[in-house]
Amino acid sequence: MTGADGRRPIVVGVDPDPSKRLALSWAADEADRRDLPLLLVHAQGTPTGGYRSGEVRPSWEEWNRALHGLGDQVLEEAASFAESRQPTVEVSTLLAEGEPAWVLREEARSASLIVVGSWHLSRRRGMFSSASVALPLTAHAPCPVVVVPESEHVSRQPAYFVVGVDGSAHSAAAVDVAFEEAALRGALLRALYVWHPPILGVLDEDAAVRECRRVLSETTAGRTAAHPDVELRHEVVRGHPVRVLTEASQHALGLVVGARGHGGFPGMLLGSVSQGVLHHARCPVITVPT
Repeated sequence: MTGADGRRPIVVGVDPDPSKRLALSWAADEADRRDLPLLLVHAQGTPTGGYRSGEVRPSWEEWNRALHGLGDQVLEEAASFAESRQPTVEVSTLLAEGEPAWVLREEARSASLIVVGSWHLSRRRGMFSSASVALPLTAHAPCPVVVVPESEHVSRQPAYFVVGVDGSAHSAAAVDVAFEEAALRGALLRALYVWHPPILGVLDEDAAVRECRRVLSETTAGRTAAHPDVELRHEVVRGHPVRVLTEASQHALGLVVGARGHGGFPGMLLGSVSQGVLHHARCPVITVPT
């Protein structure tokens, strides 16, 4: 929820496993950089197995009290972690009932960012299982969603962000967010247009590349005036967008993409490129709606 001072919080989904803290760390650091409050959300969905066959189950009231007690403990430990990492950040918590993706999507209505972790589920699990929060949340949230891998990631100097550009309105929105993120960290920004030639080829490849560079220039035009300290690099790379963006962002601080773009297909919840980098990128992925 929006604070009394009008600031929209950064919302982070809290995993019950205390060893999974990379998303929470990212969110706390981002809240500090942006001078925003941090809201920790733990969602309790449908009951899970935990009783041996033939064992008498507790009453609904007892089960509900136990579940809420565990949820409160999860949030208390997560809040303590966030406050110790960023003592000046205003931290609040929310224990909610419902599927995590649905709960976080509701909170996204008044959030500046939603942050969740990811263990790189397989494509089948990510698309068809309720165990995945990232895909349905990213597809429907009205604010940017940050998916932070819960695995070791090493960035390199000079620090940089990568943003995918394809000339769509979604990629233009992604460029705005990418400039903000790069400016907050004093990082340079690599704006990539990935050119995937058609199967039958093109008559004039040089002209096609020039058109890609024109789209890059037009999409990023005007942003450097608002962020003069951000060094911008235009890059046109030939290949498949998911592979190229994933490789380019291997040691990046983050990869920023639009929720949809010219690389998507009708009827998909997410554009094919956005969905692909969520599965394969090893750095935080920021997906931006228009």
